[in-house]
Amino acid sequence: MVDPDTLPRSDPRRHTIKCRSRMTDLAAHLREDVEKVDDPRAKALFETGAEVLLGLAKAFADFEEGTEAAWR
Repeated sequence: MVDPDTLPRSDPRRHTIKCRSRMTDLAAHLREDVEKVDDPRAKALFETGAEVLLGLAKAFADFEEGTEAAWR
């Protein structure tokens, strides 16, 4: 993986890499919290939030790699 701080500020990958890292960290945190609460609605909320964040992180990764036609 590219160190985002080595990229120029004008390169969108500098920002997408940092944002993607934060999203995956937050998704992991939410999944850990699923085990810490008893409320089934909260469990569902945390798991859904993690899934949404991981889907968004994948979209950011696809943009960085140019693998999706929409990002070419």
